[in-house]
Amino acid sequence: MSRSVVVAMDAAADADQARLHQLGYRQELKRGLSTGLRYGGPVSMTLGWLVVSAFNGCVALSMAEICSAYPTSGGLYYWSAKLAGKEWAPLASWVTGWFNIVGQWACTTSVDFSLAQLLQVIILLATGGANGGGYMASKYVVLAIYCSILIMHGLINSLPIQWLSWFGHLGAFWNVAGVFALTILIPAVAKERARPEFIFTHFNTENGMGIHDKAYILAVGLLMSQYSVIGYDTSAHMIEETKNADWNGPIGIITSVALSTMFGWIYLVALTSIMVDIPYLLSPDNDAGGYAIAQALYTSFHRRYGTGAGALACLGVIAVAIFLCGSACITSNSRMGYAFSRDGAMPLSRVWYRVNRHEVPLNVVWLSVAVAFVMALTSLGSQVAFQAMGSIATLGMYIAYALPVFFRVTTARRSFVPGPFHLGKYGVLVGWAGVVWVATVTVLFSMPVA
Repeated sequence: MSRSVVVAMDAAADADQARLHQLGYRQELKRGLSTGLRYGGPVSMTLGWLVVSAFNGCVALSMAEICSAYPTSGGLYYWSAKLAGKEWAPLASWVTGWFNIVGQWACTTSVDFSLAQLLQVIILLATGGANGGGYMASKYVVLAIYCSILIMHGLINSLPIQWLSWFGHLGAFWNVAGVFALTILIPAVAKERARPEFIFTHFNTENGMGIHDKAYILAVGLLMSQYSVIGYDTSAHMIEETKNADWNGPIGIITSVALSTMFGWIYLVALTSIMVDIPYLLSPDNDAGGYAIAQALYTSFHRRYGTGAGALACLGVIAVAIFLCGSACITSNSRMGYAFSRDGAMPLSRVWYRVNRHEVPLNVVWLSVAVAFVMALTSLGSQVAFQAMGSIATLGMYIAYALPVFFRVTTARRSFVPGPFHLGKYGVLVGWAGVVWVATVTVLFSMPVA
């Protein structure tokens, strides 16, 4: 029986390799992987999450359908090249690729810097809090923490693919187990909890940013959810290291969005249940220095037990989840950069298009680390400029997601040949829903938040 399994796996690998040759590439990568509280408050965080997730589901389904037809590490930019037609293929591919890779670099910067800021808040609370003489790290110390995190992620992504697979499984387990534990623990510990009406209907207009129009506040509040559900193109960029790629790649895209939607919503409902005093949680004068989630947890545990140690443990669980997310960002960056340089679309492509003896694109891994570090240097001069990274990340990524889908539903709707995973007669309708949504959030992410 074990021999038959090995034969079946070899056959699947050969089929994947043959399909890659059909698309014009040679097998080289080893297969082995399978701020809404301020703007709108509870309504933006809970119901807004579901709205955003529904539209993201349309984008993901369309991407999965295209991924099944064109399973290469290039992913989005290769799809655009194949779907835009011969006349527009080079430009469509180049634009999609650069939106994607710049968005990924900015996404890595945003994720890892948010982790550095969270660690700074954990240290602040552990040493007494902002009102108790706690240690408030300077922007240079935060940058040093961020640099250390980046280096660790670079080292992890320099390991053979089997180790990356292990970290991927750990990330999946940690997110599920962490959300399960926090969802039970947080409401159980809190002495004061919000009523269901507050969680699902309370609309916070006290944002302290001079914005009073409710529709505008709600629109900006959706950005938290839109930013959180991002990066599900990772399965596409890892597809040359995935067995049965034209099926498992698309399933990976869909599963990541579905699980993020479900577990993210459960976590948000639990978290919102303890956020009863929103102005205080957002105030820079609280113990966490205005870090709302940390302050909410700290207040709950301190009122129950007279100490905030439990809150620090919860924040530690969140920090590990963010760390594993950042590592996955570098993984996706490096595979995207590898494929892009393989097609000669990056400066010094010959340098980045190399793999080591473990068949890992080592040079482009450390390029991703270096670019993410340089991007974060803006935090030393202007927090406004740095915070724009979040918008850049989301804009770049989602425009890159939408472009091949747009070409799929327009120029290529009649000539598109689907793979094993397809949407049938609903493909065009779902694709248009995704494209219109991305066009909408592109406007939202360009609007001022104060």
